[in-house]
Amino acid sequence: MNAQVSGETASVGYVALARLADASPQVLRVQVKKTTLIEAERAPDVPATMARLFVEAQVLNLIRGKAGVSESIRYLVDVPRDARGKVPKLKKQQFLLFARPGTRPGEVQLVSKDAQIPWTAANEAQVRTIVTDLVTPGAPPAIRGIREALHVRGNLQGEGETQIFLATANGDPVSITVLRRPGLAARWAVSLTEIVDEAAAPPRKGTLLWYRLACSLPAQIPARALVSDTPADNDLARRDYNFVLEQLGPCRG
Repeated sequence: MNAQVSGETASVGYVALARLADASPQVLRVQVKKTTLIEAERAPDVPATMARLFVEAQVLNLIRGKAGVSESIRYLVDVPRDARGKVPKLKKQQFLLFARPGTRPGEVQLVSKDAQIPWTAANEAQVRTIVTDLVTPGAPPAIRGIREALHVRGNLQGEGETQIFLATANGDPVSITVLRRPGLAARWAVSLTEIVDEAAAPPRKGTLLWYRLACSLPAQIPARALVSDTPADNDLARRDYNFVLEQLGPCRG
C-alpha cells in the first residue's frame, strides 16, 4: 500500500508560508483527483529518494490570483518516497498550491519544490492573513538592503539616536530608529512613511513587517552606508543595528 501524506501534523511556519505567498501570483486550495508517476528516464534531475508526479486536481478555492482559473488544473510535483521507496498516495487529499500560470490552459507551475503543502484549516487561515497583508495598500515592501545609517549624539552622556534608511523593491520609504536615553532601555521603531514616528512599536513576530526585516536585513551595515560625522558615531550606529537584529530574532518560525 502506498503511503499517504498526512495533514494532521502538517502545520507550516509563518516564514515558509510568507516566502511562498510572496513569490506566488496564484494560491489555490485543491483536491487531487488523479496522479501519474513520471518515469525516471523522463525526470533525470529527480533524486532516487523522490518521485515526480503529474497531478490532476479540482480547484476548491482561489486564495490569491485573478478569477477565471479552471475548475480542474494539472501540474508537476516532486514528492518524497517512503523508507521502502513507495510513492505517497495523494488521491482525494487536499493541498495548498503556490503557483504561477502554466504555458497551456488549465496548467499551473509550482513556484518551488516545496510549493505544495498539505491543507489544514490553520495553514489556510495563516495563508489568507499573509495574502491579505501582502495586497493591502501601504503594505511593507520587500527590503533590498541599507541605503544609509547614521548616529547623532544627544546633549547628555549616553543619549543618542540612530536612523537607518532601507532600500526597498518599490522605492517606498522604510526606516528604523533607535533611541537611547540615560537610565532608560534602548527603544526602537520602524516607520513606513517619510516621517519618523518615534512612538511606533517594534513589529510583532509573525507579521509581514517582522518577516520583511528579519528575513531580509543584512548581517551588518555595509561600510558605504555609514554616514555619521565621526568613526565613533559609525560604531554606535553599528551597535544599534546589532541591537535591532537581536530584537528581531532569527528568520524562522
